[in-house]
Parts: sequence; C-alpha cells; structure tokens
Amino acid sequence: MQSLEQQDVLQRLAESAARLSYNAHWQPTQCGDSQMRIARDGRWYHQGGEIRRAALVQLFSRLLRREGEQYFLVTPVEKLSIAVDDAPFVSIDVAVQGEGRQQQVYVTTNLQDTVLVCAQHPLWVELDPLTQEPSPYVSIGDNLAVLLQRSDFYQLVNCAEEAVVDGQRALGVWSQGEFYSLGAL
Repeated sequence: MQSLEQQDVLQRLAESAARLSYNAHWQPTQCGDSQMRIARDGRWYHQGGEIRRAALVQLFSRLLRREGEQYFLVTPVEKLSIAVDDAPFVSIDVAVQGEGRQQQVYVTTNLQDTVLVCAQHPLWVELDPLTQEPSPYVSIGDNLAVLLQRSDFYQLVNCAEEAVVDGQRALGVWSQGEFYSLGAL
C-alpha cells in the first residue's frame, strides 16, 4: 500500500510527463523572434518586462523546444526564437526518498513539474572553467534542462556518497540504481 506522500509524488510525476509532452514534430514555415528571454533564475521576460502571470509562463513553457544551442517557441504555425540565459527551468525543491542504491531523487521545477532523476532524466554537473563553480542540471527530456539552485545542490551533497567513477574518486548520489557524480574528490 502506498502512502499519501508517495501517491502525491506519483500523481505529480504523471501530470508533469503529460504537460511536458507535446508534438515535437511540428515544423512551421513562419519563423521569427519572440522578443522573449528566460533569465538564469527562471523568470520570463517579454520586451524587457517580466511576465508575471504564471498561467502565461506555463503556456509558453509547453511550446519550448531546443535545437542545438538555440531555443524556440513552436506552435503548429510559427517558430519563434527565445533567448535563454542558462537553462529554461530552475529547481524549487529536491526530495530524496530511501537510501543507498535504492534511493530516489525527485526534482520539482519553478513551473511545478516534478521529475525523477533516472536514466531518462539524468543529473550532471558542469564546472565553470574560470571559477570552478559547479552548475548542476537535470534533464527533463527533449534536450531541455533544469538548473538546480544552490540550496537544492547542497541538499544533494548532504546525502551524497563516495564512489569510484572512471578510475577517479567522486562524490555523488544514487537514484533509481544509477550513480550521478556531483564532483571529483
């Protein structure tokens, strides 16, 4: 029997999967610039002004597609470029259930989508070449990612374990039986 918390997580996962799936095969002929930007903190802007209506941001996020290094808002009739400072989504919560290899890591985005870190939604960390500051990400599919905010990254570090990855000691977390490195030791 599942607890209410587990049922809530499963319901959020199902809703997020449904919301994030759209027709990636749309190839509209009308192209242009949306004059929109997604800041590193996850806020959306149009012509320099912040879009404050959450429902509007939710709607636009359903149309987001990444091709190579460029992002677009794609509908059946038009494809508009959109500037993205880092990743289009940021984390607002990380939940860890279980322990060791059997634990599961869940990430909730600023748009209330929840993904389970797994082979389909891997976690990785990129280091800034100048500052060596880590930027952790989780894939949400279709070449899109969630940037984990610092507090969520530290929460993962608190439950991290040491392992040997490619012959090098690393600190990382387990989720769905996979080890995800947070950084070399």
